[in-house]
Amino acid sequence: MEAIGIDVGGTNLRVARVDSEGRIAVTCGARTTGDPAAALADMRALVREVDTPVVRGIGVGIPGRVDAAARKVLSGGFLDLSRVDLVEALERETGRPVILDGDANLALVAEWRFGAARGTKNVVMITIGTGIGGAALLGGRILRGRMSGGQFGHVTVEAGGRACACGRTGCVETTSSGTALGRLIAEAGMPADTRVETLLADARRGDGAALALLGRWAAPLRAAIDSLVAVLDPERVVLGGGLGWAAVAALDYAPALSPWYQSPVVAAELGDRAGVIGGAWAAMNPEAVAP
Repeated sequence: MEAIGIDVGGTNLRVARVDSEGRIAVTCGARTTGDPAAALADMRALVREVDTPVVRGIGVGIPGRVDAAARKVLSGGFLDLSRVDLVEALERETGRPVILDGDANLALVAEWRFGAARGTKNVVMITIGTGIGGAALLGGRILRGRMSGGQFGHVTVEAGGRACACGRTGCVETTSSGTALGRLIAEAGMPADTRVETLLADARRGDGAALALLGRWAAPLRAAIDSLVAVLDPERVVLGGGLGWAAVAALDYAPALSPWYQSPVVAAELGDRAGVIGGAWAAMNPEAVAP
């Protein structure tokens, strides 16, 4: 059995055909622009590239707020697909059922089945890339709330902080995302192409500028993690997305403050494959992720 997973990110659009064991048979992708119509056209073209008669369905992960039960995008940031009838277009194009969910939910599903969250029933995931997404599994079920629970990128960590795309201020997305890291690098007077690997290596050698920058990036994230652990009491916290592994390393410079509210924090194992694997697995097992 196989299905197609689509992962819509702030920077990249990924599409893959995946089997029931989470193995990717074929994958393709494109750069993401802020144009919703262009993004839909790219999705349709990429699905055609990987589609075969054995494909059972399609699972699509979207950044922002999603009503999975209604299969509607409620809002987005850089790429807002709320006015695009994504599900109808893909079902009409392919003749296959389409599941729509938050990208972090589907990444967590993949890590839960095949990666760093294997064997858990209660886990929090934070995805760190252009922005910050989040998801939680509680008692073996995805946290959904009324429609789109798990928006952990919008946990407030700095009262009166920077304005966020959500309309509030001081969200952890404004302090600890990849976009925020780029801003901190610029504010420190470092070259714009400074890589996080370089910062981590310099910090290990005791470089003061790197230590200070990583501390500024990681401390608000630590505050968000500590708050989520206090509220949800997960078995572990998984950091994914393109910068998840770097954030785990950077947290060494922003240790947990309270012995009461701690859970192990680990890096995701599936990297940028998690979204497409989770989307495909959900399409093959819709009852397991149904709202």
